[in-house]
Amino acid sequence: MSARVLRTAIGTLTVGALLVAALGFVVQMIAGVTDTPTIPPGLVAILLAAGLIAFVPGRAVPLAAPAAGLLNLIVFAFKAADRLVEPNPASGLIGAWAMALALIVATVGGTIATLRNYRTRSMADA
Repeated sequence: MSARVLRTAIGTLTVGALLVAALGFVVQMIAGVTDTPTIPPGLVAILLAAGLIAFVPGRAVPLAAPAAGLLNLIVFAFKAADRLVEPNPASGLIGAWAMALALIVATVGGTIATLRNYRTRSMADA
């Protein structure tokens, strides 16, 4: 029996947060404030995590959100945190805040979803 995370509110929140983070990433790219390759690994990680959580069953699958979230947050903190306070261009500022906040929500949501999946299974087995 596999857990379908997306059918829970926290799973839906996690996938939604990852998609908002991806949108924030793209907005920053369009604003020209990023120096990313043609296919940015951070964006790919975010979209893969959202796809895994949405379509792949499994108790540990929601851990993809904290993995992608922490990866992007660490890189963002070291390379681009100045975008959170630099008002020019405004779209870059908005995209940076949207991405950072959404990654935090996705990281927490994915962790909670995974814990709930294991807790529910453990209680059902007992």
